[in-house]
Amino acid sequence: MSKIKVAIIGCGTIANSAHIKAYLGNPDAEIKYFCDIIKERAEKAVQDYSCGEAVEDYNVILNDPEVEAVSICTPNHMHAKIAIDCLRAGKHVLCEKPAARTYAEALEMQKVQHETGKVLNIGVVNRFNTGVNIIRNMIQNGDLGELYHVYVSFRSHRSIPGLGGAFTTKSIAGGGVLIDWGVHFLDIVMYCSGDPKPLTVTGQAFSKLGRDMENYSYLTMWAGPPNYEGTYDVDDFVTAMIRTEGPTVTVNGAWAQNIGVSEMYIDFLGDKAGIRLQYGKDFKLYSAQNGALLETTPQFNARDMFQNEIDSFLKCVRTGEKSPAHIDTVILSSKIIQAIYDSSDKRSEIAVD
Repeated sequence: MSKIKVAIIGCGTIANSAHIKAYLGNPDAEIKYFCDIIKERAEKAVQDYSCGEAVEDYNVILNDPEVEAVSICTPNHMHAKIAIDCLRAGKHVLCEKPAARTYAEALEMQKVQHETGKVLNIGVVNRFNTGVNIIRNMIQNGDLGELYHVYVSFRSHRSIPGLGGAFTTKSIAGGGVLIDWGVHFLDIVMYCSGDPKPLTVTGQAFSKLGRDMENYSYLTMWAGPPNYEGTYDVDDFVTAMIRTEGPTVTVNGAWAQNIGVSEMYIDFLGDKAGIRLQYGKDFKLYSAQNGALLETTPQFNARDMFQNEIDSFLKCVRTGEKSPAHIDTVILSSKIIQAIYDSSDKRSEIAVD
């Protein structure tokens, strides 16, 4: 069986730290193109990984019938356009999170996926995390009893990425901490809870600490350096409550807050037991038995979740099956995020259709 020829569109951080290495780790894949509007990035990828061809224009990929699959690793504002173009050109697509800047853009991506029948998976990589899947199975098996509430915290001290750059420009990113970090946390909640239908959302997004860019104090800025001539019009703090057909969900998230403690975790609260998942790490199970309170830290072997994600995508390309990351499922997170932003703008609760 011949290898699946793949193109990487966008050769920045996530492409180099995750997608490229995972494709190289799958014997069924062959990277044919590295594409970036800054051609030097694509050329560096060719040099670093000793494969592929560097191109600036992704239309080269669209017009190459050999390319079956594409990873989109660009800034958010290009996700919908490139994904739709690739689908209509007969390519299968893995698009990094978030699906798009807005729910409307995500819906258009879903519509074109349905029209073309090609795979469209979104990079919600935690659905391929070993620990997250163990938690999901425990919830589905009733180990927690009734899951009635989930509390989500993705709060950091002063961690705004690339002040004045793409991450802090709404027209490019679509939002701030909610769409950047919150998409991962909310997607874990939805996935582990069985993707319950959202009913109502109330939320408020704040843009406070980063607005005075020149006087913003920080220790590190991974997407920096700051561009004080740039734009800062996104949220750096968000709070929300979501009612679903399953559990209620409360959210507190911050790229930047005046509390010097990072709190990156999810609490799953059941009437039999509860779980605290430390994001990207292990989890603890809290329960009671025979009159005693128990605290357990499960031990398990964890495979690299990005490798799992890419392997699953390539399997979908071969078989046409739907993975947990298919747009039909993941669009739920886009819907909730949009509702939080809409509720914030209107300063009122939103009924989710």
